[in-house]
Amino acid sequence: MKAVVYKSTGSWYIVQNDAGEIFNARIKGKFKIDDITSTNPIAVGDIVEVEMENELEDTVTIVEIYERKNYINRVSPHNKNQHHIVASNLDQSFLFATLKDPKTSQGFIDRFLITAEAYHIPCVIIFNKSDLYKKKEQEKFAELEKMYEEIGYKVRLMSIEKDEGINEIIALLKDKVTLFSGHSGVGKSSFVNIILPELKLKTQDVSGWSGKGLHTTTFAEMYNLPFGGKIIDTPGIRELGLVDIPKQELSHYFPEMRALINECQFNNCMHVDEPNCAIKKAVEDGNINIERYISYRNILDTINDKKY
Repeated sequence: MKAVVYKSTGSWYIVQNDAGEIFNARIKGKFKIDDITSTNPIAVGDIVEVEMENELEDTVTIVEIYERKNYINRVSPHNKNQHHIVASNLDQSFLFATLKDPKTSQGFIDRFLITAEAYHIPCVIIFNKSDLYKKKEQEKFAELEKMYEEIGYKVRLMSIEKDEGINEIIALLKDKVTLFSGHSGVGKSSFVNIILPELKLKTQDVSGWSGKGLHTTTFAEMYNLPFGGKIIDTPGIRELGLVDIPKQELSHYFPEMRALINECQFNNCMHVDEPNCAIKKAVEDGNINIERYISYRNILDTINDKKY
């Protein structure tokens, strides 16, 4: 029978079939999929074929994985040379961010967007804790909102504390499979507790000493929404290493650059100091936001082109 993977704990998986029955599952033998060097052959969101192993204990064996529509991955937390597939078969991803306590950097947002672009997953950026924003943060939000919406991303503002903007965000979840991501401490777990109160996910205050937030979730897990749709909550991802994106391709994952790449004089233009570069001209003319270009250059410098 067909089932969907809802949780992985390393050696066992929790799967659910179309009838809503839940089973403990494990893999039969070795899986090698799509030649991916991955630390987890099966990810949350995978659609799998399972066979009954023990009816009394509700255990099944995973015998096949159906082709993934898409997936999102990051460098494995245990081994920098391997990736860890976070989730698969997504309709969209929500990136939770904050401008205060803890502040999410634009670099973190841009890296996430690049990964989502690379895997063709639409992304919504949600800024939480608007109740803490003073004039400085309000101005910053207005700048970021304009910058990201101009290049095609949805941006939303909410305050869980003040119950503002929440219903509009819930409406975006209906009947879709949505990945939740973001630093720890940005309100992701609090938001999950609003839409799935029976879960009572542990929420943590931002750890004072680093301003980074403590981890609360360790494994990605999928949940059914009562109003239709599913969410996948991910471990408070500290950062997404860019996996398998060569320097040459980086600009393809900036939508505002992708539109102009063919206008550069050189087809291998890196948009750094080459002559007649359409991207740099667009930055000078104000058609590409300078902050996004700076982000591109910073990220470019962190990519080392070794093959995984």
